[in-house]
Amino acid sequence: MLRIALPNKGRLSEDTRELFNDAGLEVRSSGERALTASLGGEFEAIFVRAQDIPEFVADGAADVGVTGMDLVNESGRDLRSHLDLGFGRCRLVVAAKDDSGIRAIEDIGADGKAARVATVFPRITRTFFESRGRPVEVVPVSGAAEIAPHLGIADIVVDLTSTGSTLKMNGLREIETVMQSSAHLVTAVNGPRNGDPSRVQELNDLVTALGSVIRARGQRYLMANVPRAALDEVRAVLPGLNGPTVIEIADHGKYVAVHAVVSADTIYRTISQLRALGGEGILVTRIERLVP
Repeated sequence: MLRIALPNKGRLSEDTRELFNDAGLEVRSSGERALTASLGGEFEAIFVRAQDIPEFVADGAADVGVTGMDLVNESGRDLRSHLDLGFGRCRLVVAAKDDSGIRAIEDIGADGKAARVATVFPRITRTFFESRGRPVEVVPVSGAAEIAPHLGIADIVVDLTSTGSTLKMNGLREIETVMQSSAHLVTAVNGPRNGDPSRVQELNDLVTALGSVIRARGQRYLMANVPRAALDEVRAVLPGLNGPTVIEIADHGKYVAVHAVVSADTIYRTISQLRALGGEGILVTRIERLVP
């Protein structure tokens, strides 16, 4: 069976386990500290640090991995993304002290001196500033980069943020976004198992299973009885995936039943519009998986 490298701790680990469980690939291990586990009896999981997963996958120690694209890019390894898993979203940004006078990338090194940049992502940082033609000296740190300007270790930082609140709390101003990141399902370019057809099919089945769960999140299945005479208006309200499914109701010529997948964000307005068209018996349920 394919071996999948999963994050061993933190929010990324929790979200990954939830996704696999929802896809019918329950994590079955011998204990909380176990380094390996079965995923629904279909795959083998190994639990390692998220930052090590690109190396494990690229070197063939794991066939598939789940980790952030920021870590993939920082590793410099040639990996292929098969699926954006939709969690772990963040931005890698350039930030400077509020009182530094730096308001744009062009201000960095404007005096001809190389600015010192503290970051956990030295490879990405060097590449970014080289592409912008700005002179910098990268100061690698293992964490808490936002404190570096206050200690005089660096002039600016390149750090991850989700909302920007931590940067603001520490007196830092965002200058520019280097990249957007989220958790992805990745393999080596020549994986899994060097293109073996049976292994490739296993990978495709995994992508389909996880993708069906991701696709279903934020969607709802709606059923309602609506006047037959209002079907054209109902179709405009319920476009669904390929338009609503219309079903005849036994011994009830005036009404028909319509079923459709709708966005959870619009369900309030959708129900209101259906009621205005004479809809009744409206039922809304969650969707566990959605395979188009």
